[in-house]
Amino acid sequence: MDLPQYLSATLKTLRQTRGWSLSRLATETGVSKAMLGQIERNESSPTVATLWKIATGLNVPLSTFITAADASAPQAYDPDQQAMTITPIFPWDSELCFDHFSVTLAPGAFSESTPHEQGVIEHVVVISGTLEMRIDGEWQTLQAGSGVRFAGDKTHAYRNSSGQTTQFHSLIHYPKERVARKITTHSPDAP
Repeated sequence: MDLPQYLSATLKTLRQTRGWSLSRLATETGVSKAMLGQIERNESSPTVATLWKIATGLNVPLSTFITAADASAPQAYDPDQQAMTITPIFPWDSELCFDHFSVTLAPGAFSESTPHEQGVIEHVVVISGTLEMRIDGEWQTLQAGSGVRFAGDKTHAYRNSSGQTTQFHSLIHYPKERVARKITTHSPDAP
């Protein structure tokens, strides 16, 4: 599977299924119309933070964009060797309403996440290294083996101030009533 092609086709399909223009999508996601057009044309790969904004604006799980239903194994989403890499461990589960990711932050990396949809709860567990998180405006430091659960519908941030790579798991739990409808996407090869 060509992940960037899949991502661009999925974005276009979701937008068109809703009958939205690029302008409307830009309004709903907070991502510029120009950037969204580049992503749809597979001319640009969004950062993980930008992809989160798009998923939130479309009210779909993040893994919708990076895990095809027919994928034999999950692929890491690492746009242009950026500082934050995300790999689905358990992609979107419609019965339990969660995504589970392995996230790697390069030394010095910082990523701010816009609020997810209302009612989203995020669970973060550090696997290796040190992770600094800003939750409710306060920074806290998590070491390997420790974790935190917080309301993902508020701005939060991840930072690796150390000189070593940090790896953590993030389980994103979506409220069942908000995702009761089945989320469908089409393969980039589908007509």
